[in-house]
Amino acid sequence: MRTAIVDHPLDPTALLAEVASTASGASTLFVGTVREVNAGRAVEGIDYSAYGPMAGKELETIAQEAVDRFGTTHVVVEHRVGTLRLGEASIVIAVSHARRAAAMDAMRYVIEETKKRVPIWKREHYADGTREWVDPSAASVAV
Repeated sequence: MRTAIVDHPLDPTALLAEVASTASGASTLFVGTVREVNAGRAVEGIDYSAYGPMAGKELETIAQEAVDRFGTTHVVVEHRVGTLRLGEASIVIAVSHARRAAAMDAMRYVIEETKKRVPIWKREHYADGTREWVDPSAASVAV
């Protein structure tokens, strides 16, 4: 298991390779990227910022919870901070497990808990030239 808050581009392939194991029959990868529209507004980029020590500790706690809950040590999570352009990855979660359901459930647990609990903030850059902080409590959860 490994987690990190980083300030460089993320490499999903490297993270997936990091969780590879002959004991695992399933690997899952989640890549969260900067999208071009949010709440009906055209987005050109996002600034991610965090209180590093607290964000890193909480991200590690969440990954450990996934390890304990779903029975695999093959969990790697990186979240990027800094200014990201459209299409760039802000978070990558790689999980492998002997079974596909547990791998997918662990990955989903990590992303949902990260969004709820990790103190990482984002300020969106809009096409009209404005920039606004996004209220994480106002975000809708699509199922």
